[in-house]
Amino acid sequence: MRALELRKKSSEELDELLLEYSKELFNLRMQRGLSSNVLKPHLFGRVKRNIARVKTIMREKEGNNE
Repeated sequence: MRALELRKKSSEELDELLLEYSKELFNLRMQRGLSSNVLKPHLFGRVKRNIARVKTIMREKEGNNE
C-alpha cells in the first residue's frame, strides 16, 4: 500500500493494518522455521517495509496532533 493511501486512513485503521502485517510476518517466519525452503522469500522484505511505512505514518499523525 502506498503512503498516500495510508495517510487517508484513520488511526484505528492503521492499527488494524499494522496488526495484520505483523501477523503476516509471523506466519512467514513460522513457515521458514517449519521447512528448510521458503516459497516466497521476497515477501519478508515487502512485509517489513509495509510495517515500517505504517509506523511512520502513525508517527506523523501523532506529531500533527501535538
